[in-house]
Amino acid sequence: MPEKGVILSPVLSHQPLHRWRLTALTSLVFFLMVILWSIDGCTIKTFIDSWRLNASYSMRVTSSSSSSLTSNTTSNPMDLDTTRVKLHWISVEMEQNFTANLLKNWSVPGREAKTVEISIPNIDGKDPVELTAGEIHEFRFQSLDVTGKQVCVGGDYFETDLSGENWKSRPPVKDLSNGTYSVSLQIHPDFSGDYNLTVFLLFRHFQGLKRSPARFAFNRELRKIKLRFMKKPDVVLPELRRCVRSDFERDVWSGRWTRLGENEGCEISNDGRYRCLAGDFPCRKPWCDGALGELESNGWVYSSHCSFKLFSGDAAWSCLKDKWIFFWGDSNHVDTIRNLLNFVLGHPEIGAVPRRFNLKFSNPKNSSETVRITSIFNGHWNETQNYQGLDSLKDHSFRELLKSYFKEETSVPDVMIVNSGLHDGVHWSNLRAFTKGAKTAAAFWRNVFDSVKSRGFKPPKVVFRNTIATGGYARTLAFNPSKMEVYNGVFLEKMKELGLVSGVIDNFDMTYPWHYDNRCNDGVHYGRAPAKLRWRDGEIGHQYFVDLMLVHVLLNALCVR
Repeated sequence: MPEKGVILSPVLSHQPLHRWRLTALTSLVFFLMVILWSIDGCTIKTFIDSWRLNASYSMRVTSSSSSSLTSNTTSNPMDLDTTRVKLHWISVEMEQNFTANLLKNWSVPGREAKTVEISIPNIDGKDPVELTAGEIHEFRFQSLDVTGKQVCVGGDYFETDLSGENWKSRPPVKDLSNGTYSVSLQIHPDFSGDYNLTVFLLFRHFQGLKRSPARFAFNRELRKIKLRFMKKPDVVLPELRRCVRSDFERDVWSGRWTRLGENEGCEISNDGRYRCLAGDFPCRKPWCDGALGELESNGWVYSSHCSFKLFSGDAAWSCLKDKWIFFWGDSNHVDTIRNLLNFVLGHPEIGAVPRRFNLKFSNPKNSSETVRITSIFNGHWNETQNYQGLDSLKDHSFRELLKSYFKEETSVPDVMIVNSGLHDGVHWSNLRAFTKGAKTAAAFWRNVFDSVKSRGFKPPKVVFRNTIATGGYARTLAFNPSKMEVYNGVFLEKMKELGLVSGVIDNFDMTYPWHYDNRCNDGVHYGRAPAKLRWRDGEIGHQYFVDLMLVHVLLNALCVR
């Protein structure tokens, strides 16, 4: 019998061919791995996002010839007029876990990716871009580096301005955290016509949050796009209603300034006033209610998700008599108090108010009616100095001074108006440090209010009047708009976490449309006393009407039900 041996597989009889196939397969795998290694995650993500965006756009434009990426039309089965398209107003909401998400994104490396340009599909190359008035038009745009390559991290700070002859607003920009952003546009049909959409890149990848950001400012206009908003008879927006108390629960506003009248030949008077329209020149509903001429804005008025009453002196005194208002904030509060006294409460003889005071003011028509106003500057524990902001609370004597107003035997303030202020933009070394300071400040006021309750008093309502958007030359400094918008959000969140906020006034949104130059501000104030003076850019500006509008918004927050 033959010896038992190993039975050879027939495959092995073709050993050279097998080895060739194995070598080819190995080479192919290696080649594919090299290709994959050469493609970074950003490129893959960008490809996927682009595919999604194109698919989304293709699906949405099938029902409309508009260039907008989203439609905000709604269908009401109870509406018998099926020929009218029902829309809604543009709105913005504060992101949940704002501070935590911001700190997370702020820490993402991105120094190597520096945006110098953007690409806006469906807008670039069109002149003008025609859009339907009333609809919300959302466009996505992509940040690009100097080589034209797509940037894959967020954190760029884009300033946007939508301006026409009788309309100024800030189109909201959303950072998608991957180098892609969206901007939303809307014009009321009553203001249809020609507009410019201007896009500035002020800072890149959170560089505006640095303690000394001026040398990092990019500050370049990337687009000025001509838009034409067309009015269609079947497109309508809900009419703005007058603000009620619940309207001040909204954390972030997206308003606009509209011009309801104009005196084209109006010039500044020798006393620095712009009395362009008659004092009794009326508002046009629904944009406001009251005497627009008293605003001395040559027809401009602000509205947001609701419209505001412009208070006469009598109406203001009827609301404020016997009240105690406590202000804690930066020097913009000083301007607001003076403008309230000068323009509304009938005290033009008061040329200035100090940073720190506690006084009663009487109605010049009825001396029995008084209002108590206390103002404590929070830029520094020493009222003659600056740039400590919320950290001024580290001084014991300053804390005791604040507490003293809430320990009086017979009463406590009815309302507290608070902001963090521009001084925080200079003082804090970074975002994390400011977050800690905001927590400390909120905890301080929580303890003060708890002490008020323990004595049987009702704690004051707190109106969070956030900090302005600095203007002109100040846009690139330590209190730049990029930083102050973030600090507003962080401090508001910390105050709300401890149940301290009764209402919000978004003074950042109110001032933003006027912040590109110094025509309506001196850089850090929008409420300087009237003066026929040339400002630092050599021109005479209109330095008080924006803050005077804030005065009326504050009165709405304090007086409406």
